[in-house]
Amino acid sequence: MQEIIQISTDKHNGLYDITNQVEQIISLSKIKTGIINVYAQGATSAIMIQENWDQSVQNDVVNLLKKLIPSGVWEHDAQDNNGDAHLKAGIVGPSETIPIINGKMGLSTWQNIFFCEFDGPRNKRNIVITIRDA
Repeated sequence: MQEIIQISTDKHNGLYDITNQVEQIISLSKIKTGIINVYAQGATSAIMIQENWDQSVQNDVVNLLKKLIPSGVWEHDAQDNNGDAHLKAGIVGPSETIPIINGKMGLSTWQNIFFCEFDGPRNKRNIVITIRDA
């Protein structure tokens, strides 16, 4: 089974919790045991599993990546001024694969799935959700 989630982003760099949308797709699939892959379409976005307790961890992730990969200093900036976004997306990675256990994602209490925007704001970002039965 495969579905596409579409979201819009309102920040240049930000993490967006998509866990509920992914859970809904698993529920519709009726798959009890298997895997789910969450994939960000786009060379300047990524997917990350991270703590969901409060916004501080997500803010820390964004601030760390800004410090490690500053904007405006990369060769690719001569094309479209987003060299840092490509590097951030490449380091974080485009996807996460999660086990489905008893019809639910095998995430721990403090884990959620985040879409990482590194070149926003964007009106439309696609996230491909692929589910496989065991």
